[in-house]
Amino acid sequence: MASSSTSSSDSVLDIEKSRTALVVVDLQKGITSLPAAPHDSRTVVSNAAKLAEAFRNNGMPVFLVHVVATEADRLNVRSDDQFQLRGPRPNDWSEFVPEIGPKDGDIIIGKRQWGTFFGTDLDLQLRRRKLETLVLCGIATNYGVESTARFAYEYGYQQIFAEDAMTSMSVEMHNASVNYALRMMGRVRSTGQILRAL
Repeated sequence: MASSSTSSSDSVLDIEKSRTALVVVDLQKGITSLPAAPHDSRTVVSNAAKLAEAFRNNGMPVFLVHVVATEADRLNVRSDDQFQLRGPRPNDWSEFVPEIGPKDGDIIIGKRQWGTFFGTDLDLQLRRRKLETLVLCGIATNYGVESTARFAYEYGYQQIFAEDAMTSMSVEMHNASVNYALRMMGRVRSTGQILRAL
């Protein structure tokens, strides 16, 4: 299986602008402040911001996703491990980092679990705009991004993943998602490759 490098994915990338949306997953203050690898959060935010600006400049929709769940919304499933936040969430935990926006025309999606489709109107908003292809990025690769990608795959969307505009809590987590899941559901490319295709 290929490494998370996009060098093996240099085929021409065709993007139909009228049918493609950018979906930015969880680039909010409370999540971007956590340790990240293999790409640090600053790099991910910078690359995602470049994509968002390019989409806006081309009149293409930008969907900004953030977690708005409270403790009362938390899924109480039995599992061997769970996310543990140290201390209470600050008041601005769910706010988007300023580099991302939102800006006029962006569509905001609030979610209460890892994926962006379940319990939200994302699919409805995409279909109303006759959008067929999603460019996905955000944090964390193997949670919010991959969960969103799995739903999108089953709903029949074409997908492009901006590998250097996403990251996780460890290199292993990120690479496992990129190499063994995302490549089966779409095309993994760099931010630069996507920007050149626009």
